Amino acid sequence: MIKELIIDSSPNGATIALLQDKQLVELHKEQVSNNYTVGDIYLGRIKKIMPSLNAAFVDVGYEKDAFLHYLDLGPQVQSLLKLTKQVRSGGYQSKLLDGFKLEGDINKGGKISEILSKNQLIPVQIAKEPISTKGPRLSSDLSIAGRYVVLVPFSEAISISKKIKSNTERNRLRKVVESIKPKHFGVIIRTVSEGKGVDELQKDLLDLISKWELFITKLPSVEPSKKVLGEIGRTSTILRDILNPDFQHIYVNDNGMFEEIRSYIHEISPDMESIVRMHKHKEPIFEHFGVDKQIKGAFGKTVNLAGGAYLVIEHTEALHVIDVNSGNRTASKENQEENAYQVNKEAAKEIARQLRLRDMGGIVVIDFIDMHKPQNRKELFDYLRAEMQYDRAKHTILPPSKFGLVQITRQRVRPEMNIVTSEVCPTCNGTGTIRPTILLMDDIENNFNYILDEQNEKGITLCVHPYIEAYIKKGIYNRQMKWFVKYGQWIKVKSNPAYQITEFRFFSSKDEEIKL
Repeated sequence: MIKELIIDSSPNGATIALLQDKQLVELHKEQVSNNYTVGDIYLGRIKKIMPSLNAAFVDVGYEKDAFLHYLDLGPQVQSLLKLTKQVRSGGYQSKLLDGFKLEGDINKGGKISEILSKNQLIPVQIAKEPISTKGPRLSSDLSIAGRYVVLVPFSEAISISKKIKSNTERNRLRKVVESIKPKHFGVIIRTVSEGKGVDELQKDLLDLISKWELFITKLPSVEPSKKVLGEIGRTSTILRDILNPDFQHIYVNDNGMFEEIRSYIHEISPDMESIVRMHKHKEPIFEHFGVDKQIKGAFGKTVNLAGGAYLVIEHTEALHVIDVNSGNRTASKENQEENAYQVNKEAAKEIARQLRLRDMGGIVVIDFIDMHKPQNRKELFDYLRAEMQYDRAKHTILPPSKFGLVQITRQRVRPEMNIVTSEVCPTCNGTGTIRPTILLMDDIENNFNYILDEQNEKGITLCVHPYIEAYIKKGIYNRQMKWFVKYGQWIKVKSNPAYQITEFRFFSSKDEEIKL
């Protein structure tokens, strides 16, 4: 399996596309303005205790108070509260926990009012980003994730990923980590640690320890409800979690992002630094690699499958519903069962991709085409589980019910990726009528008069549909040449196949759209 990462960077953030064998399987958006990323640690202030929910609402600076349940406090929350109080009062000077006396674990069935009180300060970590009308979901069971290991303060436990099957390797990793981990810190050993040497594990652990030291350093002076320690960017997080030898290329269209990613990969996997490439083509990076076309085809209410079948995906507040339809796929009456099985398998593969692509979370109900043979239902269930194994989000799949419904629960920590693929006609704005096409050039030139004469813009670019570009550039003394003579500057003309036939836009020399 060949994996590629395509990163479209802009001043507002970055859009990250993960391709497997040239097919889009994940799409992420990293916004500059997003201050509530999973993994960020804030110094929260308790606003309200809710005994009926056994939870507290916490102020972390978001417009709505964040939610902290008793079960998310962590067994060592008393130690965290004690450390926070001592550090902020100047009573604890060490940056590690060697001389710190741990408190006892809290009762699993206890009450939150016994632990927390109004206006109390407590470090909390974003466990779920703000979704819809809800504020962030929090946890005070802090952890700092690295490439190979996860550092867990106030613990001595060493946990190893269940995906590492070899007992010999599990024992080796345990002994290595035991020899290098600091006192009163637990460690979770991740799957990618398999086969790694002491040097790599120690370097990763030291990086995490330095982050903890930064957290302790900032804790005394940080204001309540402000961020204390930030998670690395979404791009680096994806690379940290999924980078493996299957990755063939990482393409970036921004010099700053290119250097940042290359530097990060040099730290975590120096032998793969050469796979980072700078996109230098004139056409947009997503258009060049066919990502735009795949986005248009994969998002929306209806998703077509290769064999003529299709999915209908509906979203509600409580759950997501996916209906599988055979469409124009035909089969003889004698072969209806086999036809249903093949359509369902094809749909199962696409559904597993759609869940990752849209990052759909919560409850997902799938209505497959009815099959009468129990063996076929079992094989479909096994096939769906096999396709879902590539999904990094925690999920549970229930076997088909007697109505043929399959239910999936999938971890949701970020808002669902929702892209509207239907387009409103830019020239008629949905009215169904447009200005006469014979006046298109007049409209463009009227805008030139405003942009060039009144706004005094230099080096502008006109972006139009390919047919209009061909019309403008047709002949030796074409319209582009006439504009050069008339306005005294060369106006670049570019085409964009995504534009409607009469759509046009202007861009400045800095490649920013000029709003008219």
